Amino acid sequence: MKKIAILQSNYIPWKGYFDMINMVDMFVIYDDMQYTRRDWRNRNRIKTSTGTKWLSIPVEVKGKFQQRIDETLISDNKWNKNHWETIKNVYAKAPHFKAYKPYFEDLYLNTTTPFLSEINYQFITAINHLLGIKTELIHSTKLEVSGKKTDRLLNICEQLGANSYLSGPAAKNYLIEEKFEEKNIRIEWIDYSGYKEYPQLHPPFEHGVTILDLIFNIGPDAIQYMKSFDKKSATSRLPL
Repeated sequence: MKKIAILQSNYIPWKGYFDMINMVDMFVIYDDMQYTRRDWRNRNRIKTSTGTKWLSIPVEVKGKFQQRIDETLISDNKWNKNHWETIKNVYAKAPHFKAYKPYFEDLYLNTTTPFLSEINYQFITAINHLLGIKTELIHSTKLEVSGKKTDRLLNICEQLGANSYLSGPAAKNYLIEEKFEEKNIRIEWIDYSGYKEYPQLHPPFEHGVTILDLIFNIGPDAIQYMKSFDKKSATSRLPL
């Protein structure tokens, strides 16, 4: 069986995004789709003493947003330094921040590409490496994709020889499952419920924040608070 997932790139995604990557053989970064404002493409949330705070990468938006994600350019080349300063201030007292500071400082300060999708890719692959996720990533722009919605996703699955397609729950609103059944491709739905809470710096607890929050607070045991790892045999690269 070959299982794939297809999802747009997000900026420093939450833990559920990385669980999805870890649950499949191949993860397609679906970035030849239209860029959407006020979405997860260029922003995510961190947990602060006054609640959650958005970290947003400023981007150029053309006309009535008729641009693809992979075409979207940043509009401020100091975003990386600003974000890193904010993260340092917010998580300085987190139990494991000091251990990961060199890794993420280097990542932030040396990410200089002007393309949003490439920024997201660099962060996703860096976090995958820390977590020990070995799933192959592929950009949809490398494929010859046609159709819309269900047909487009099905086209990708067929090109990659998938027997199983793992989807997020939001797709239940538009995905036509019968078309996948006709091609003998099984649809599985990821379940984002039931995550365990972990000690955060500032209560009340919030699940919907970047995975950096989990890493800085929990360190090597971060994967114990995710759902896709074999907790007994998983070998994370997270340092002590």
